[in-house]
Amino acid sequence: MNHQVIWAKPGFEINHAIQNFLAGDDILLDAALFPYDISASRAHARGLERIGILDREETRQLLEQLDRLDQAFASGDFSLDDRFEDGHSAIEWFLTEALGDTGRKIHTGRSRNDQVLVASRLWLKDQLLALAELCRKIADVSLQRAESEALVAFPGYTHLQRAMVSSLGMWWGAWAEAYIDDAQRAGQCLSWIDANPLGSASGFGVNLPLDRAFCSEALGFARTQQIATYAQLSRGKFELAALDALLSAMGDLRRLAWDLSLFSTSEFGFVHLPPEYQTGSSLMPNKRNPDLIELLRASYAVVSGARSELEQGLSLPSGYHRDLQYTKAPVMRGFRHGLAALALVPDLLAKLDWNAERIASAMEPSMMATDLAVDFARNGVPFRAAYQQAADPSNWQARTPAESLSARSSEGSGINLGLEKLKQRLAAL
Repeated sequence: MNHQVIWAKPGFEINHAIQNFLAGDDILLDAALFPYDISASRAHARGLERIGILDREETRQLLEQLDRLDQAFASGDFSLDDRFEDGHSAIEWFLTEALGDTGRKIHTGRSRNDQVLVASRLWLKDQLLALAELCRKIADVSLQRAESEALVAFPGYTHLQRAMVSSLGMWWGAWAEAYIDDAQRAGQCLSWIDANPLGSASGFGVNLPLDRAFCSEALGFARTQQIATYAQLSRGKFELAALDALLSAMGDLRRLAWDLSLFSTSEFGFVHLPPEYQTGSSLMPNKRNPDLIELLRASYAVVSGARSELEQGLSLPSGYHRDLQYTKAPVMRGFRHGLAALALVPDLLAKLDWNAERIASAMEPSMMATDLAVDFARNGVPFRAAYQQAADPSNWQARTPAESLSARSSEGSGINLGLEKLKQRLAAL
């Protein structure tokens, strides 16, 4: 590789083996950040004009070339390749090639730390927006099915043993509420990290009156990170919080996929998966395998592994350390995989087909015993005595699953699901 090294000085000889190790996969990773880096450069150029470092014509030329670079990158006419150390040096090279000394002025008052922080922050905001939207879609499908199947009796399990009569309304409603919470958590995390680090330079500020508030507004940030040193401290910290928000949704997906994996087995037979969500065996012609469901279940591990990798790299004192270069890859990998997995879920849930006959056959009289104990208690029998009476199998034929659900009036169950409250929460997100 022959990197364009923007920090090279007279008399300094570059060892390319060392430089290749230092650059690592940065140029590949920076492809995802490049449009954000260009946007931040636009705001920085306009900010430099506001304090007299650039004149109006220089700013116009820089903005014109940044737009040209953005379009060329989007069309594939400009590539980040091994000519460059990273995306930041590529921008400076492009501007200098086009504008000479005017292009060389773009880095006044900023550091590459500035650039990676602000580009990563803008990218991370978009990832959290995408996460929140996917969670809303999953919650919406689940709510629709909860409404349409509210009183369809369904076996409830604890310890993987039949426990009580439940309903598809409760099963679907549970996932709806889970993903409303996940969407809300993504939004809360977004609000928390919505702070502009641009203008902090290498973490100590610069001897220029940079208009950081202007740049924050220009880039759509809710606020500016106040102390320059904290902008550096937040690198990795904010990404860790974002991965935690993603893991909340992935944890729910893991449990949902577990349910579908179990319920689609021959032993349960409660649900038919859409054909496109299944594969076949290379040897056994009779097999239809829920491979995709199993990979959705395993996807939590991928994101969790990314989080662990990120966390291990943050055992550092204050200030910038090159270790932080290795924080980009796990965050990008975690979100790329997690969002891709979640994107498959709404259509999967919409197309699930229940096997009413197998579900009905899983109902047994013992599953009404708890309802019976509560009925005895409501009629004045002390609950422990009621418990003993309800344990007598001769009493278990007292009601049907439908009657059990109709009598279940506690909020969030049976005939009192309260789905309208979930719809209101979802609409407010």
